[in-house]
Amino acid sequence: MNLRVPEELDRRLERLAIEEHTSKSALLLQGAELVLQRHARRSEISAGLDFVMSHDAELLTRLEDA
Repeated sequence: MNLRVPEELDRRLERLAIEEHTSKSALLLQGAELVLQRHARRSEISAGLDFVMSHDAELLTRLEDA
């Protein structure tokens, strides 16, 4: 896989890689993992809300009226 990184982002990655004693590649892999984790978490939250809304709709309506 080839990845084109804008110059400013590349400079920032270089500085962070030096500071963290790692490679720019490792930083980009960590970033990709974080994006995937965030997406999965949002999907889990959305599915949970959908479940509550569909299975507890009557209860929510009663609480709303209370």
